[in-house]
Amino acid sequence: MRRFLAPPALLAGLLLIAGAAPGADPAPEKPKRVEVPYRLTDTKHVLVRTKINGKGPFNFILDTGAPAVIIPKTVAKKAGLTPDEKHWADCDRFEVEGGLVVDKVRARVEDMFQLEGMNSMGFAGVELHGVIGYNVLAKYRVEYDFTSDRIGFERIPGFEPPGFVALGGVKTKAAGQLEMMGPFMKTLAALMGMKPNFDVAPRGFVGVEFDDKDGVVVSRVFADSPADRAGILVGDKIEQIRTTEIENARSLNRALSKAGVGQRLSVTVKRGGEDVELTLNLGRGL
Repeated sequence: MRRFLAPPALLAGLLLIAGAAPGADPAPEKPKRVEVPYRLTDTKHVLVRTKINGKGPFNFILDTGAPAVIIPKTVAKKAGLTPDEKHWADCDRFEVEGGLVVDKVRARVEDMFQLEGMNSMGFAGVELHGVIGYNVLAKYRVEYDFTSDRIGFERIPGFEPPGFVALGGVKTKAAGQLEMMGPFMKTLAALMGMKPNFDVAPRGFVGVEFDDKDGVVVSRVFADSPADRAGILVGDKIEQIRTTEIENARSLNRALSKAGVGQRLSVTVKRGGEDVELTLNLGRGL
């Protein structure tokens, strides 16, 4: 019996032809990753800033123990939401700072005694406006890194969280007592003379993305952003903001942490081996 052995070059050619056959499934596209800036409250809750139907910004905490997005009534009113008779409302657009946008989010409109109490006493150090729960978080692979100032969100392709049993129903005596905790803590705070001090200062918006593997190097400049108008270019290495030397993302965040809307910052970047001095006028972020 004779066997025919194809030369290696012919085999390679056949493999290439087979790989290019019509109808072959293309390689799946890698899900887009979004870097969401966050901060820890004084109570160590993870806080992000959101907009609801274009209204905000609001301070929401990430809560994997909550079954859904929960929005207090006053916040729902500001966002233009009208809940149904079972206290549910539909958010056409739910946006989290950093570029995470979720359409058609079902939210529970309800005053949480936990948030009421924390806000009355000022425990968190910032006013809390709501909770992001399972029905949004489950759509993403969420990467927490508490040595960083951002949380990674990566959409899970083709997955939609299963429906959940609606909250509410028969009210028990214990549930009623828990609901009384919010007003009780408000009254207690007033009797004790405790007034929360929430300094509301919108964060200044720069408009760049960067990597910090070898210093802080700009990888993207958003069109018509403060960075774009200042003349910052992709590839610029940020070396100094005012008098602060920029070595990594942490030092950059420190330099910008107290910079508010409308502030002018002197920025030094390394471009083509030369130092370039620029002036950055911070805009308004979320």
